[in-house]
Amino acid sequence: MRNQTTLTTFILLGLTDDTRLKILLFIFLFLSYILSASGNLTIITLTLIDSHLKTPMYLFLQNFSFLEISFTTACIPRFLYSISSGDKSITYNACVSQLLFTDLFAVTEFFLLATMSYDRYVAICKPLHYMTIMNSRVCKNFILFCWVAALIIILPPLSLGLDLEFCDSNIIDHFCCDPSPLLKISCSDTWLIEQMVIVCAVLIFIITLMCVVLSYIHIIRSILKFSSAQQRKKAFSTCSSHMIVISITYGSCIFIYVKPSAKDEVAINKGISLLITSISPMLNPFIYTLRNKQVKSIRIILVAVKKKKKLSLISRTPLRADSPQAIATKWL
Repeated sequence: MRNQTTLTTFILLGLTDDTRLKILLFIFLFLSYILSASGNLTIITLTLIDSHLKTPMYLFLQNFSFLEISFTTACIPRFLYSISSGDKSITYNACVSQLLFTDLFAVTEFFLLATMSYDRYVAICKPLHYMTIMNSRVCKNFILFCWVAALIIILPPLSLGLDLEFCDSNIIDHFCCDPSPLLKISCSDTWLIEQMVIVCAVLIFIITLMCVVLSYIHIIRSILKFSSAQQRKKAFSTCSSHMIVISITYGSCIFIYVKPSAKDEVAINKGISLLITSISPMLNPFIYTLRNKQVKSIRIILVAVKKKKKLSLISRTPLRADSPQAIATKWL
């Protein structure tokens, strides 16, 4: 986004100018960010410290949680600062950085969701060969591919965006630096970059969605062939968390490609951005952990270990002769 004028900052309009709504919005975003960060960090910690979770599925989940934390951190803290301080300005360099990281994390997440679908396909359709096919080296290569593919896809439109000029306005009708409102205020010819953004977005969406759909078609076919109802239930429960997350992610993005009226387009884009950057990252840890018995049991064990440590520390602490605890102990 080259700027040949004196423009060095942009103004982010945010979501509302109403003071009461701003307070409610700040509380909601702050709590959702804390829940999102703590929930995803819990998943990362559990997958790192517990040997039972050293499987391909949890390696992908660990990276997915990292992406969720990174994605929401790229947008929400800056917006919270803007609400609390009233400072709506963002520097040119900060805007470019926010665009780069949000796009990188978002696109990587789509590729990772498709990879996780393939992992579930191998686990259910080829269970005897699962650990051979999805070995550690293959999983790491998949994760590396997701990051590299995302970077290759976002660099061409982002590079063209660096040459944009802004002459008449620096006001961005959004709460973060988003491509659509930025292109609207540019005085350069944006046709090529607009087409490139659309092509890249549609390709990412269609390619990854096709991988997901094909994987789950084979998964459902295999599950329906199971003779035992209990086996079918167990297989569906293994995929249920991933299917819910996919439904939320792709479902929210579908609205971007539904052409609204010009009046509603900005409001819809803001709403979808808020859903993707704050609500989805907050819900995903709960979806994965609440529906996963293995993760739940490990969390219970960790809580029990912490309580045991506290009790052992208390028991080592010398008690005063006249204290209630000492008197109670005397009669035991």
